[in-house]
Amino acid sequence: MGEDTWLDAELQDVLDEELEAELDDVRRAHGLQEALKSGAFEPRTTLDRRTYFRELYRLQAELIDLQDWTIANGEKLVVLFEGRDAAGKGGVIKRITQRLDPRVCRVVALPAPTEREQTSWYFQRYVPHLPAGGEIVLFDRSWYNRAGVERVMGFASEDQVEAFFRDVVELERMLVRSGIRLVKYWFSISDREQQHRFLARIHDPMKQWKLSAMDLESRIRWEDYTKAKEEMFERTNIPEAPWWIVEANDKRRARLNCISHLLSQVPYAPVPSEDVELPERVFNPDYERKTLPEELYVPQRY
Repeated sequence: MGEDTWLDAELQDVLDEELEAELDDVRRAHGLQEALKSGAFEPRTTLDRRTYFRELYRLQAELIDLQDWTIANGEKLVVLFEGRDAAGKGGVIKRITQRLDPRVCRVVALPAPTEREQTSWYFQRYVPHLPAGGEIVLFDRSWYNRAGVERVMGFASEDQVEAFFRDVVELERMLVRSGIRLVKYWFSISDREQQHRFLARIHDPMKQWKLSAMDLESRIRWEDYTKAKEEMFERTNIPEAPWWIVEANDKRRARLNCISHLLSQVPYAPVPSEDVELPERVFNPDYERKTLPEELYVPQRY
């Protein structure tokens, strides 16, 4: 294979990474075909694919600059992603991390607390995941579970919720004083759009794992979640760590707007780097490569 042909294939692989992710939307359309025929949902506009991909790749290049700057300056960045179920938090997190070093930028998505964690200080299980210098941590849901799902579903008492509101603003001020940059996003979708996305999960076997009993219950308690969200904003929108609301009915626009805004919150700059040259391989004329047993190889089925 010639160098040009190899390079073309490599670039195509890069494009395909994002195209594979976009197949979710194709499956979603097929799974909802009957629902759409029924007139249950109105068609909605979105960015054309060319504009979306062009802007996404440009922003992802900027994210690499942000990553390099974070490492070079020993910065600590925490980004919280909150919102209703199926609001698109995971989709934007996937696009942020897609081209970044997982040793620098990591995602924290904690399961339900263990029996031991339930008796610990509420914030204790989140603290070990906070970044050291040169790290970026993205929380796919965070300590705000207490103000949302735990409160609405009755997993936390009103006294516990009140204690959370009293403590969380002080905790976040402490984090900011310690040198952590804290950015908080709430992904906002309409009642109708959430219904649309839940139906997509029901009809798509590759997405059914995303749909939990808690998600279904959240549909019933939509208004309770709304009231909880409104009080959360009122009591935790502090100057040191304000909330930012991402309009997320249109997934593509939500991803681009969120990434663009995140970049605007950090005063990063390109970090000078030395040119890298690939050294010549050293050949040893006396070395003989051993023939490995055939059974060690993965069968070539494709």
